[in-house]
Amino acid sequence: MASTDHTLSIEGVSTNQLQTTTKWVLTSPDPPGFLQHIFHSIKNNVFPPGNTNSSSSHSPSVRMLALATTIFPVFNWGRNYKVSKFKNDLISGLTLASLSIPQSIGYAALANLDPQYGLYGSVVPPLIYSVMGTSQELAIGPVAVVSLLISSMISKLVDPVADPVSYRKLVFTVTFFAGSFQALFGLLRLGFLIDFLSHAAIVGFMAGAAIVIGLQQLKSLLGISHFTTKTDVVSVLESVANSLHTSWYPLNFVLGCSFLIFILITRFIGKKNKKLFWLPAISPVISVILSTLIVYLTRADEHGVKIIKHFKGGLNPSSLNQLEFNGPHLGEVAKIGLICAIIALTEAIAVGRSFASMKGYNLDGNKEMLAMGFMNIAGSMSSCYVATGSFSRTAVNVSAGCQSAVSNVVMAITVLISLQVLTKLLYYTPLAILASIILSALPGLIDYNEAYHIWKVDKMDFLACAGAFFGVLFESVEIGLLIAVGVSFGRLILNSIRSNIEELGRLPGTDIFCDKAQYPGSLDVSGVRVIRHTSGSFCFANANPIKERIIRYLTEKNEKDQTRTSMIIGIVIDMSSVMSIDSSGIVALEEIHKKLVSKNVHLAIANPRWKVIHKLKIAGLVEKFVASDCIFLTVGEAVDACLTSKSSIGLANSC
Repeated sequence: MASTDHTLSIEGVSTNQLQTTTKWVLTSPDPPGFLQHIFHSIKNNVFPPGNTNSSSSHSPSVRMLALATTIFPVFNWGRNYKVSKFKNDLISGLTLASLSIPQSIGYAALANLDPQYGLYGSVVPPLIYSVMGTSQELAIGPVAVVSLLISSMISKLVDPVADPVSYRKLVFTVTFFAGSFQALFGLLRLGFLIDFLSHAAIVGFMAGAAIVIGLQQLKSLLGISHFTTKTDVVSVLESVANSLHTSWYPLNFVLGCSFLIFILITRFIGKKNKKLFWLPAISPVISVILSTLIVYLTRADEHGVKIIKHFKGGLNPSSLNQLEFNGPHLGEVAKIGLICAIIALTEAIAVGRSFASMKGYNLDGNKEMLAMGFMNIAGSMSSCYVATGSFSRTAVNVSAGCQSAVSNVVMAITVLISLQVLTKLLYYTPLAILASIILSALPGLIDYNEAYHIWKVDKMDFLACAGAFFGVLFESVEIGLLIAVGVSFGRLILNSIRSNIEELGRLPGTDIFCDKAQYPGSLDVSGVRVIRHTSGSFCFANANPIKERIIRYLTEKNEKDQTRTSMIIGIVIDMSSVMSIDSSGIVALEEIHKKLVSKNVHLAIANPRWKVIHKLKIAGLVEKFVASDCIFLTVGEAVDACLTSKSSIGLANSC
């Protein structure tokens, strides 16, 4: 290792002059660069470390099998799949389909698309996920929040009523971009990007989106013909109030509310009696069948009841020729795709991990991103819009006793058969029923208990939660997301800028140094002050405040302690928490060193991390610090050096 040879002799300072532990710090190899990190991430994703022995690891067939198993986990669990499991997967798949069919039609309407496009999204994406995904329970298909995102954001570019063809093309293109971003996140291990939407922000966003989705259903529930395209609560309520004076049909409201009450009652029964799990799952289908019969037999559509009317069935048609990559809205479409990708991944991975933990296995986040990405890319080419994992359908899938992703396959085949034979039978299905089905699924998106828990635990987190909630509710989905990310970033930057410095003391009878505020029994070391930089980064945002605090701290201490015996002769900076340092941090560290040397105070740096010591080597500070006896592996060694080697101050002055 060239880096090791370089650090064994630092500009003429021989290794004999260095303490053994200091030598360990200085002779560490250089950390991998950015390109190396990206290369290893891709390599580990495509060829993960396996248990194959060295003789077989070079075999092309073994490598191909490893690659196939990595990309398609079905080769892993499929080998152990037993016919006895298929009975449970068949039941859960059929139960899932009974819920997915009416929900998918409703979500397509929410996305301003024809009903068949919701059903298409319950065919191709689940089939692809079943062979590429790592979750055994996750149910794939259209979801309410993503449908709202698509309708609210793409409608600003193209009017779905005036130009439905162009609108549909943009939807498919957004789906392609969403899938591409998701696959890229998984390939490059960029899952941390999802974490920019904190848990608190997601809770607030989901709650706000649930209310907005509910308000959007008033159009179908009241049979309103002319409705606002805006999503904020004020605009929606104004539109409803104006329509109540002109054109609305009470029969829609009566029909929708009646079946909404029916669905909620069946859900209550299902919660009380676990053996009746199938009842709330099939209640939406029962509602669709009964309401369709009622409208058909009474000809209620002639009295103002809004119905689906005709929609196309059959196999998913190709939409490859409808993808637009040279239109005037390409930049906006890519942005919408990125937002949909992050929201869809956040929901799917959160749902998948929660059920995986219940079943006692780990969900591979990077493989999930790859699976979601490829299924949405394929979906964009087969007339589907963005699909992801649904909490309500996954819960039904688990309750029905699913054993593997085969339940998704059964569901997809059932939906495909329905597209072939049932579309004509849904002609008289009232839109109010679809609205009631969507409304029945919304309470699961509003988590009052979690919001209260966030308020108790962390008020700043609750600010992100409330900001996302009110932003979605009173402005738009984009503003809500922007506020959520903005508050999260603001908190991150604030924590980075704040010059958090802890004063450390030694626990009696030990060589352990800890925060004096947390451990009041810890003792000062006479003549030496130990401080810890608590931020993970020593950078432009906090370098100057930290430098000023250290110098001010030294001045205040020496002004209080005027006697020569109690004057500070050494300051130890514990940098074990600092993961990275930039040029501003390096300059500040050099200025601190110069200032302390001018005051005959010894500076000691304890436990600089890998990237920090590497940057100090490049900047040329290591030579100066080594000559001044400034770098140590532990805080205890640094303190002992300050106490036993006061002559080091003179050596520092000569530096």
